[in-house]
Amino acid sequence: MILKSIVPRKGRHRLVIALAAGTTAAGILLVLGLSAQSGCGSPGDSTPCTRVLFIGNSYTSVNDLPSVFAKLARAGGHRVETGRATADGARLADHATSSATTAAITSAKWNIVVLQEQSQIPAIEQFRQAEMYPAARALVAMVRQAGAQPMFFLTWAHRDGWSENGLVDYRTMQSSIDEAYLAIAGEQHAAVAPVGYAWQTLLGQEANPGLWQDDGTHPTEKGTYLAACVFYAAIFRESPEGLAYRGNLSDAEASKLQEVAAATVLGDLGKRDFPSSQRTLARP
Repeated sequence: MILKSIVPRKGRHRLVIALAAGTTAAGILLVLGLSAQSGCGSPGDSTPCTRVLFIGNSYTSVNDLPSVFAKLARAGGHRVETGRATADGARLADHATSSATTAAITSAKWNIVVLQEQSQIPAIEQFRQAEMYPAARALVAMVRQAGAQPMFFLTWAHRDGWSENGLVDYRTMQSSIDEAYLAIAGEQHAAVAPVGYAWQTLLGQEANPGLWQDDGTHPTEKGTYLAACVFYAAIFRESPEGLAYRGNLSDAEASKLQEVAAATVLGDLGKRDFPSSQRTLARP
């Protein structure tokens, strides 16, 4: 059964499609953010348009990362449409076996499909091999069969690490997460949005950057904005520096995050560590 509803939101429309059959217990939800002014369906506009689907969980849905990315993209003069297939706590393994996610991938002519794993699984070798990597391989194949390009969302670590599994602090956990995503992205010749690297860069510059909510895992609006800036740089191979869209952040905060994202993706670090993303992913 498919349930559709359209709700006007200040000149935009949000199409929400809940696909019941075959979803996980949490219920994977597909949300497509469309804009008659800036979306891919604008009549008479020959400017290339980029469609990006985000697959993941609350790290993607909290603060609506796809929407923040889309607003940044439009501020940079890009026509975009975004969608997300998310469920709180969902693993890539859940998405790989979900008919809702399969339907999301085939619901539009996506240019890029972003894959985001549950926050803890990449940090443990056993979990990577048993869950993350098999699911990632299956999803990458599905994405490419649909004519899109896969991109891995390299996430941030928990603020205090995961001590129950020997990850005693943030940096230890972040290192393990980095290793996991870069390994599977390299194997699959897929691009990476190195959000975790950008968070770590900012943490090296500010003792309390305000990226995590009080739970020490989910992003604040500042954390989501930084993630969106990384996606902007990774997808368009352009710096987000100077973009007018700043969300609810101050000019100084937004400018700093734009700078960090640009340095992470387009600077020496990006050239060294993310070779698979050294090309423009966006296309008509």
